Amino acid sequence: MLRTSMLGLTAALLMGAAPAVLAQELVVYHGWSTPAEVSALGSLRDALAEKGISWKDLAIPHNSGVNVSLVNMVTGGNPPNAFVESNPGVYRDLANIGLSLDLTELYTTTGIADNLAPVVRELSQVDGKFVKVPVALHLDGMVYFSKEVAEKSGVNPENWTSIDEMLADFDKVRAAGFAPAAVGSQAFQVGYLTHAMTAAIAGPDIYNRIYGPEPDVTAFDTPEFRKVIDVVRAFSKEAGPEAQNRPWNETTNTVITGKALMHIMGDWMKGEWKAAGKVPGVDFGCIPIPGAKAIPVTSDAFGLLGGQSEEATQAELTFAATALDPKVSGTFAMYKGATPARLDAPADVLDPCNEVVIELLQVPDGTVQNPFNIIDSDWNQALWNTMFSFWSDPNQTADDVIDTLVDEHDAIFG
Repeated sequence: MLRTSMLGLTAALLMGAAPAVLAQELVVYHGWSTPAEVSALGSLRDALAEKGISWKDLAIPHNSGVNVSLVNMVTGGNPPNAFVESNPGVYRDLANIGLSLDLTELYTTTGIADNLAPVVRELSQVDGKFVKVPVALHLDGMVYFSKEVAEKSGVNPENWTSIDEMLADFDKVRAAGFAPAAVGSQAFQVGYLTHAMTAAIAGPDIYNRIYGPEPDVTAFDTPEFRKVIDVVRAFSKEAGPEAQNRPWNETTNTVITGKALMHIMGDWMKGEWKAAGKVPGVDFGCIPIPGAKAIPVTSDAFGLLGGQSEEATQAELTFAATALDPKVSGTFAMYKGATPARLDAPADVLDPCNEVVIELLQVPDGTVQNPFNIIDSDWNQALWNTMFSFWSDPNQTADDVIDTLVDEHDAIFG
């Protein structure tokens, strides 16, 4: 749908519908609104201001149809200069209509490319060209837990070696008066839990067969993916009425405030902990999903609009160079709860959770790409909808999930 919309409206764009901005003002479009996210954006905004570039904010609530809104703005003749986007299809659409900004020369001549983690280099390119500006690196499927709740419950998450050991401790946590796992009942949160568990339980091969550009239906009915569905069901049983439509940051807050033991999501949770004045390694711990065979990596990144005036293009290139300055990169990640995209970010911005992430990045074949970077957007939505329907209906079985996925696959790719 996105592809069709973008390409079908090329004419309006090429007829001079450029953004009405001053050379030193950039319209920045994003979906970040939590305190940690706002603080991170503020650090980049301040760094750009020092270079004479002002920032006009366009914020849409997180996960509320960002791609569609971007298309609407582009086709309406008033697109942003910078936008948070991971889907490679969007960049291909922009390239097809002459609105992509190739950053390859900037990255290769300034040493930026050499100082990105390998997986970030991969995630920052589309069809061999650098087109994304990575600002925050996260591992999906991290476990952030309250040390106080763990101690009062008599469990130690750092000793878990498997998901089964983790689930086996849930009864102890309940008996101590706490929720074992914080959950939010939203399609996006269930979708993230599913792809994180798929990587952890099934490993890279099955993960890439399900979350690949051309999904393999034979991967759905495997013991490993059935185990994933079972684990998602176990987590769905932790969702009471209060979890319905609860945003991820409010879900994390139930752990921060001592109501639940842990939350599984991306490292952006850490930003909420730190914004609440909690100290990593003291108030809370961070571990990968126990026994994980692989962990998906999210690289939050901005895209930049090409085909603009020379002044606007220069301002956009300054945006990229500033965001990827080692100090700015490290500061942004520190506020957002992420790990810096630049390997040479100052050491004083790193915390114990960053060290866990950096160590996991070194594991051979230990990471896979976040689905947004590799799969068809319709397929991603089908996966989310299927698993959220399963999550919400206790009568659905693993067979129901697999049958639905096969039907969805045939409808999209058949």
